[in-house]
Parts: sequence; C-alpha cells; structure tokens
Amino acid sequence: MPPQWCDLNVMLSREFIIPSNRDIRAKISGENVDQRCTYLCGNSLGPLTKRSKAFLQEELNVWGTRAVQGHFAHPYDREWMNIADTVTPLLAELVGASEKEVACMGTLTANLHLMMAAFYKPTAQRFKILCESKAFPSDQYAFASQARLHGYDPNEAIIEISPRQGEFTLRESDIVDLIAKEGPSISLVIFSGVQYYTGQLFPMKAITTAAKAQGCVCGWDLAHAIGNVPMALHDWDVDFAVWCSYKYLNSGPGGIGGLFVHNKWENRLLPQYAGWWGHDPATRFAMPPRFSAIPGAQGFQQSNPSVLATVSLLGSLQIFKEVGMMGPLRKRSLRLTSELEMRLIKSRFYVPINEVSARCLLQDEMNGKDGTAQQGQPGFTIITPRDPESRGSQLSLLFLPPNSDVMDRVFSALSAMGVVGDERRPDVIRLTPAPLYNTLGDCERAASCLEEAFKGLTKAKL
Repeated sequence: MPPQWCDLNVMLSREFIIPSNRDIRAKISGENVDQRCTYLCGNSLGPLTKRSKAFLQEELNVWGTRAVQGHFAHPYDREWMNIADTVTPLLAELVGASEKEVACMGTLTANLHLMMAAFYKPTAQRFKILCESKAFPSDQYAFASQARLHGYDPNEAIIEISPRQGEFTLRESDIVDLIAKEGPSISLVIFSGVQYYTGQLFPMKAITTAAKAQGCVCGWDLAHAIGNVPMALHDWDVDFAVWCSYKYLNSGPGGIGGLFVHNKWENRLLPQYAGWWGHDPATRFAMPPRFSAIPGAQGFQQSNPSVLATVSLLGSLQIFKEVGMMGPLRKRSLRLTSELEMRLIKSRFYVPINEVSARCLLQDEMNGKDGTAQQGQPGFTIITPRDPESRGSQLSLLFLPPNSDVMDRVFSALSAMGVVGDERRPDVIRLTPAPLYNTLGDCERAASCLEEAFKGLTKAKL
C-alpha cells in the first residue's frame, strides 16, 4: 500500500462521486455549498464510482450498437453471456471462498429463500431456526414464511436470542450456550454477519463452529458484512451465505445480490428451483429438456443476470482489488471508526452506555417501559460495541430520552448541515465512515455538527 493511503486526511480512492451540499439540499451558504457533503451512509447505500458510471455508459453504447450480438461479441471483452465471470473472482476473494462456491445473482431475500429451500429440512425432532432478535425485517419475514411452508408455527419454530436485560448487543457466550442447550432441536442457525441496527459484528467463526458441533446447518446474511469486514467462509465451514451489493460494495440502488455454498455440498445438494442460467453453459443454448446443474453455487442461478447491475458492481470491485482488498481496508476502517467514536464520546451530550443500561433496568423495575416518552435532558449514547473487533465501520447512536423527538430533530439538523447518515426508528442514527472514501475530516465534521445540533435543541428549550 502506498504511504499516502495510510493518511486518514485524504480519500483512499478518488473514484467516488460524493454529492455536494447543494445536491442534498443542505442549508449551507457561501463557498461550502458546492463542497462535497459529509457522506456517512455507506452502510445503507454506497456512492457511485466514476468507473461504474463509465462502465454503464459503455454497456448502453454496446446495447445501442451491437444489440443482441453483445451477448457473444463485445468491444470491451465483457460478453454478456459471461458477465458474471467478471465479478465472481472478486466476490470470492472478499468472502474467503473459491470461485465455484460463489454466485453473483438475484437479490438478497430471493437468494435467502433459495438457500433455505435447499438447507432448511426440518424434522419432527429438529425443526427450529435460531437467529438474533430484531434481525432485519425481510429476514424475519423469510424465516417465518419458510417455517409456515413446512407446517410449523413460527412462534414455536423460531428461537430469537435477545441481549441481556439492560444491554443492547449479544454476548458470544450466550449465543454459544443457547446453541449447546437447544442444539438437538435446531435445524438452522442463521445470523447477520453485522447486525444492521446495532452494528455488532457477530463472532462468525465461533457461532458456526458451535452450530456444526450440534449438527445444525449454519447460514449467514452478509448484507452489512461484505466489503466491511474480512471473512473466511470456506475455512470457517459455513454452509451458505447471502448478501446484497449496494451497501459497502457500492453497486447502486437495488444492485445485484450474491450467495455462497460450501463446496462440500457440491455433490450432495441439487437446486430445487432450477433455471436455465444454472444449467451447464456448454449445452445451455442447445436448449436440452433436462436440467444439468453447474457444479457448486452457480448451479443455483435461475435467469441471466442484469448486465447493467453487474458492471456497476464491477466498477467498485476493481477499486477494492486495487487497494488490496479487505486487509488494508479493515486497518483503515478500524482507525476511522475509532476516530469518530473518540470525538463523539467527548461531547457533553454523550451518556456512557453503562449509565443508559442502568436507567433501562430501573425503568423496567418501575414498569416505566410503556412506549411513552421518558423525561430527561437530550443526549445520546453509542450502542455499537466499544471493542473494535466486535464491530465493522458503523456506529449506531441511540438518542435520549427514548421515544422522544430528539432523534428526529437531530437528524434534521445534521441533514441541514450537510451530514448524511440514516435514521432507524425509534431512536437510532447510524454513522459509517467507509474506508474507501471517507476521511478524518468527515469524522471531525460529523462530531462537530452533532454537537451543534444538540446545542440547538437545548437553546430551543430555554
């Protein structure tokens, strides 16, 4: 890595197009209106890369000048027939897998259903699904619908593990102990690699090992993990995983998804919902009546992938490769997130997490947890783990008092000052310094603007 890449004051890549303050309609005047905004929302949607924009224009030109011939003869050597082959090796490297174990296809929840159809095989004795409580809603819907499909009541089939009372994230020991306790009744253990709401990075290797020791299948939703943290899915013996690509992989809104299937299943598991793009490419266009699956994950493909979505992803993945993939990126990410955290906890409005936890316990004991706004001064805490090894890039800020309008008012103030994060109700704002394009200056500005937002709140109360 060149020495300048270690400098947190400069963008790691100049390939990213960051909206200006004017673009996002920030209430900023003067020369700063045309400066790039403070974009800390890559956990929700990564920004456009110049390379992806160029690739998209190239493909539109090929469509206009070659039409159907672009499938087989392409001026940029990206024949549409094999377009997924341009990104598969890079995705495999990001998740720690062989190319045969990875497929670029579909969308996250559709891929999750495909994987659950293949791997969730409940029996009278072993039918439960173990997941974290408050998983991303689409995952919850998928788990429940798969349980019902097999004739089970989701309330009985799904075990949701919650943090201890007064805590906001899960303890590894509690997860492993529950797997050991309930293991004989669990068919599938499936967690998020990184929890979307809290930003907790789950101990993927330890959970997978515990699940396999009990004879359970283990799968992962990597929506917030891929491109964010290093992984070794093959070596960890993960059975399957699914992901989207529009967050840390910067492929664009609604970008193409992906999946992983460990190669140990190659000769033991056939796709149940076959499609022609999962058929052996050597005979695919001979249109045979019988399906012959591509060995490995790519046999689960159904339809040809969107070329535009795939090259948009390719533009970003090439940048990942050029900066050295997840090793250097993780080092920079740890530094940036720690710098943001350090500035936030210096705020006079910051409340240590242990104090917030104590308040929650007290409110529970007094039966005060009734969904109504609690009294108290405006403030915030950080519910993402303090341990850098237990989180990715994201910090989740919980605003106080709970169930008040503090989060909404702070979010509006940040937006007006050109800071882009995202809100998750009822009380959380997520801020994510992404190592590819964020800088120390972004962290400093976000913390400074947060302080100004709170000062505005307290002035309004006077």
